[in-house]
Amino acid sequence: MTPSIFREYDIRGLVPKELNVDTIALIAKAFGTHLHSLGLKRVAVGGDVRTHTRELMDSFIAAINSTGINVIDIGTVTSPLCYFAAYHLPVDGIAMITASHNPKEYNGIKLGVGKTTMFGAEITHIRDIALAGEFVDGTGETVKQDITEDYIDYIASKFKLSRKIKMVFDPANATGALFGKRIFECIGAEVVSIYDTVDGNFPNHHPDPTVAENVVELGKKVVELGFEVGIGLDGDSDRVGIIDEKGVLIPGDLLTLIYAKDLLLDLPGSKIIYEVKSSMALEEEITKAGGIPILWKVGHSLLKKKMSEEKAPLAGELSGHVFFADRYFGYDDAIYAACRLLEIMDKTGKKPTQLLDGVPRYYNTPEIRCGCDNDDEKFRIAKEAAAYFSAKYDVIDIDGVRILFGDGWGLMRASNTQPSLVTRFEARTPERLEEIKNEVLNKLQEFGHIQIGMSH
Repeated sequence: MTPSIFREYDIRGLVPKELNVDTIALIAKAFGTHLHSLGLKRVAVGGDVRTHTRELMDSFIAAINSTGINVIDIGTVTSPLCYFAAYHLPVDGIAMITASHNPKEYNGIKLGVGKTTMFGAEITHIRDIALAGEFVDGTGETVKQDITEDYIDYIASKFKLSRKIKMVFDPANATGALFGKRIFECIGAEVVSIYDTVDGNFPNHHPDPTVAENVVELGKKVVELGFEVGIGLDGDSDRVGIIDEKGVLIPGDLLTLIYAKDLLLDLPGSKIIYEVKSSMALEEEITKAGGIPILWKVGHSLLKKKMSEEKAPLAGELSGHVFFADRYFGYDDAIYAACRLLEIMDKTGKKPTQLLDGVPRYYNTPEIRCGCDNDDEKFRIAKEAAAYFSAKYDVIDIDGVRILFGDGWGLMRASNTQPSLVTRFEARTPERLEEIKNEVLNKLQEFGHIQIGMSH
């Protein structure tokens, strides 16, 4: 087994080289052994639409049964529907077989105990059990239960549009194609879909709607039809990409701000959590709207935990993960988040661009990944760079370093998933943006060998 498939927030690897029926069986036995040590007995298991998911699911289920854990097989679902199972079914945890927005050659697993997903040291613990190969024995049972209609009914019951908002929907041939259009139509939207058939080869584009090149056709369709909004989902439907009426992708941080400003009308003084890659406009605008902005670490599991600790009703990431504890369960559900946006558009009568009227627009870069030779080198460069910038500037060091230049900022952090450094930059003018970017990237190159390339 390749230890590197165990990431900060989940387990992910190439099929069959890194993840196959044998390795996933070891992971399932490790998870079952862990559950047994906690006195837990039953999990819900679901999977995405990738071509190899069902085979991996079957291996996972058989292996976890062999540790005495019972399984409710909920079939082919979105990740949010699998999270929903933790609240809706009599289970002690969940396992979702998915590689989220990764290319079709990948697969993976998201694990949860109770009503929270595992991350960090918890995933490392599962890895250690799997590598040790010491598993409990038992005889668990598996039953199949389709809760798709329960989930659809639950979401649809939360919204009712007073007008037919015209939207274009792109689930990227992934899990959103299972029932996304149905939900949007149930709440009263008029929907035109593209790439709305399930195909685990993702033949039309990569299933990540937060990258502009993946939503080109969606943007064109919105403009061509004169519709109000485009909605794209990622591979397992936990990340949303919103296209405005002009065909332009709204960054995830500004989307979070739209939700925050609406929510603060009903819940003034609420804490709103966002992550270190986000625009400085969030701190300014959330404060102006009567909220308490809290900057936090990148990562869906980390944000969910922080939300719970702070009793915050909303959190959001630049990457399109949006979490609602207000009127929902606090996990990231792209379909639910899209419905919340349609509701805001309905009650305000505004189009997406109008919902951002008055918000200062700063100049920023996409995420820029700087490849390193290996993980050890990544951490060494990150540590030395952090020490250098911390001595020279004010910094926020909750997740890497966010270097504060007064009229802009630069972020440098070690990636949780790759041997690379993640950087992003923002400033009040294009000229200043270029200066900040060059200063940080040039300094990183002095500390070690890096390959600078654009990401999202």
